[in-house]
Formats: sequence, C-alpha cells, structure tokens
Amino acid sequence: MRQRDDMTFPFEEYERRLSELRKRMSQRLLDAVVITDPENLMYLTDYQTTGYSFFQSLVVPLEGEPFMITRQLEESNVHARTWVELTRPYPDTGDAIQMLVQSLREFGLANKYIGYERNSYFFPAYHQDYIHTTFTDGQLLDCFGIVEQGRVRKSPAEIEVMRKAARATEAGMKAGFEACQVGVTENEIGAAISSAMFRAGGEPPAVMPYVTSGPRSMIGHATWEGREVQAGEHVFLEVGGCYRRYHTAMMRTVVMDELSPAMEKAQDRMKLALKEVKRAMRPGLTVSDADNLVRNIITDNDVGARLVTRSGYSIGIAFPPSWDEGYIISLKQGESTVLEEGMTFHLIPWMWGVEGDKTVGISDTLMVTASGCESFFNFEEDFLCKPGEKKSSHKLKLAGDVKAQEDSECSK
Repeated sequence: MRQRDDMTFPFEEYERRLSELRKRMSQRLLDAVVITDPENLMYLTDYQTTGYSFFQSLVVPLEGEPFMITRQLEESNVHARTWVELTRPYPDTGDAIQMLVQSLREFGLANKYIGYERNSYFFPAYHQDYIHTTFTDGQLLDCFGIVEQGRVRKSPAEIEVMRKAARATEAGMKAGFEACQVGVTENEIGAAISSAMFRAGGEPPAVMPYVTSGPRSMIGHATWEGREVQAGEHVFLEVGGCYRRYHTAMMRTVVMDELSPAMEKAQDRMKLALKEVKRAMRPGLTVSDADNLVRNIITDNDVGARLVTRSGYSIGIAFPPSWDEGYIISLKQGESTVLEEGMTFHLIPWMWGVEGDKTVGISDTLMVTASGCESFFNFEEDFLCKPGEKKSSHKLKLAGDVKAQEDSECSK
C-alpha cells in the first residue's frame, strides 16, 4: 500500500476497511476476492472513474499486496487517486478476463479459493462464463455482499462527507423552490437545481434531479421533459446532492396555488410519518418495523393515495444508474435487518395518486445515532405554495447564482 494524504479519507480509514474485509474473508475461508462493484472499489481504495462500463477489478489476497485490473486508459485513476501500487492494465484490443486470470496465476492464486461478486452490475454473465471456463485449477465462490457488510455502517469520517453532500442537496432544493413559477419549463427548474448544487460544492450525482409537474408526476422516475408548469398545478422535486460520490436526498413539493383540502391532508400525513419514524428509529429496531410505521400512517388516508414502493433505503456511495444503496438494505415488509448506529437512510413516505392524478413527496435523509436518529438537513418540510406567481418577462435567471457562496459549505 502506498501511504498518501490526498485521498477522500485519512489513510488509516482505508487500512481499517481493508483489515475488516480480510477478517470476513478469513471467516469464509477465502484466499482472495475479486471486487468489481464501482461503489466497493471506491470504498476500499478511493478509486473512481466514469469509465466503469469497462471491466475493472481489485483483487485482495488474504495475504500479500492487492492489485487492480483496469482498462489501460483508466490506470491513471489508480495512480492519481488510490493507495494501490500494483496494476495490470489491458489495452482496448486486449482481453480483460484473460488479464485477470493471468494475474491470479502470477500472484500465486491459481489453485486457491477465490471469491467474486456474482451479483455485481459490472461483472456481466459473459465475463463470468469466461472466467469459469479459464480459471480451472482453483475454485470460484460467490462472495457478493462481503464489502457491503463494511459499508452499511458509516464511520464518523463518512458522516462528515455526507454532511457536505447535504449542503449541496439543500442548495439545489432551495433553487428549485425559487425557480418554480407558472410558465417556467421543467427544464429550467432542473437547470436551476443543478447549477445551485454544483455552485455549492456538489459534484455530479448518480442521478440528476427529478422534476415533474402536474399529471406527469404520476410517471415513475420521470424527470424534466420541457413541459411548462401551469397555474393551479404542483411540481414534484427530488434532489440528490453528491460529494466524493457520497449522496443525500430529499423530496419536496411546490404548489402553484393555495393548498386544496386533499393536498393539505397529504402534506400532514407525510409530515406525521416522518415525525413518528424519527421518534422510533434507534439501534435495535428492525427495518420492517420502521417500514410498517411509515406504511400504516400513509395508508390511512382518504385522498386516494398509497405508498407504492418501499418506505426507504440505505444511502451513501453511489455511481450511476442509482444514488441508493437499497440492494444493501431497504425499508420494506418482511426485512428483518436490525438498525445499528452509523446506518444512513433516505426515508420516503411519499404519496402516489392523491385525488387520482398527483404524486407528492416529503422525504428526509437520516443517520442512526447511539440513542435515536438525526437528519442531515435543516430544511422546511411544508409544501411551498406560490399562488398566482408567473414567470417574469425577462429570461429566468438560474436560481441560486446570487447567494451561491452563502450556501457553499461543501468546499470548506
């Protein structure tokens, strides 16, 4: 390992993560693991690139120096960002899996028990088929989740990085609030949010903000498509701020009118769900208990809405296509995982189908503390009402430009 002081976290943090991984490897009688998930590579080494569609892996032996297999172009990221000293790059005309197998042999792992992430998005089936037919002296075993066991509880250093992501989230949502006007396009709102996030020190998130207005809010995971906001409509916003690949997220709702009785009831249901789950969340509670609490409150409504998804998910390191860690833990029925100090969740007691044609949301990103939980945000939960407000005749100035420096805590 090459000790350095210019990574996201102190060098000792990476030493701890690697040591804990090796303890889990020893418990599972693995001689080495092949890590291919981009988030896990980032967690263990600080490695990141947008070129992760090309095969890349970190091989961690139980004893000895870890080494990386990367596309030749991406090798520069290993040297520029990480503590890893040994690399075995392959050219675009080369064979990534052949390089991996050759390297396993080179480092004395040819006849060993090797774990690999069978469920990794970026270790596709044809690569897995190939390694099973070429790595014949040793034994390949699925070790999916072995790194995630360390990721699920965030260290104090990780929490501080997530706080910086939260400042970008808040800056983006504030700009979205300011940009929502009758006659403004969803694109303009999305541009205002994005500009404010980046000006506040945020970095490119795993998913760009969700911005939908009126009936388009009923389309799952839709975002801006040029539609103009109309008088009397609402705008659904979901913003995920990012700093060093760590994310926090929040949902909010803007109404271009006074609150109707149905919308006021929806707002109150979601605020109550957040209040009650914040009161209940603590170490020892199961995620199923948390989900049931949220689900029961949201389901008990007379405005025609329902909670159509899980009620939350783990959040932290993320690359596209998603900012969540829901594959590690999701708040859903029947999930028996017990909450522990340091876990972080995006709680989403949103309501799909208010009066049949509106989706609205109020959400929060929380960390589990020793005795309860704490929000990453200091941002109003109520729907923002802007009755009669119309787009100015002059071109809309990107919200957030004027006071961007005030909101910029990420860069400190």
